[in-house]
Amino acid sequence: MSKQKKQKFYVVWEGKQTGIFNDWDTCKKQVFGVDGAKYKSYESKTEAETAFGKSYFEAVVLEKKLPPKPNPNASPPIIQSIVVDAAWNSKNKDMEYQGFNFSTKERLFKKGPYAGATNNIGEFLAIVHALALLKKHNSNLPIYTDSRTAMSWVNRKFANTKLEKTDKNTEVFELLKRAVDWLKANTYPNKILKWDTKNWGENPADFGRK
Repeated sequence: MSKQKKQKFYVVWEGKQTGIFNDWDTCKKQVFGVDGAKYKSYESKTEAETAFGKSYFEAVVLEKKLPPKPNPNASPPIIQSIVVDAAWNSKNKDMEYQGFNFSTKERLFKKGPYAGATNNIGEFLAIVHALALLKKHNSNLPIYTDSRTAMSWVNRKFANTKLEKTDKNTEVFELLKRAVDWLKANTYPNKILKWDTKNWGENPADFGRK
């Protein structure tokens, strides 16, 4: 037996007729062929009624621009930790990265700029740099990063970049090789965790260039 399709509710702000419609076929008749028609579907009648009580700009355009609402029940970040981040300059393709002690706000390292790199490479190098520093000090602090890609590269002990090697970025490829070699030669107790920007705000190691 096939599952019954869940009903949606359709708000039309500009069309042949405006209002809330209970099915797509009826909504379609109001908006198809209408230049500049404005409409949107909602999962419940209550949501549709709330949206229709606003202008299309307020209900749709502004809603898209609003940052995601934090979850009040989300777990907080671990204060005793290291946070890392990288920045990439879209104009000159330079990259730099840095790491901070989250609890003390002390910057532990800042490297770059490096020519002809990518942001993912910077995030990867930042994590490995932090791991090596923590191992040197016999510390098991966890490390937070924004980049799931960099996390996967660390876990695989391989920087899966599509960046082509050139005379300009030779240093970057040397750093990548050293980082990969370090990962293959060392073990570490430190957890590498994803920074939850939605619920915690911007990564404290962020360069602030967005």
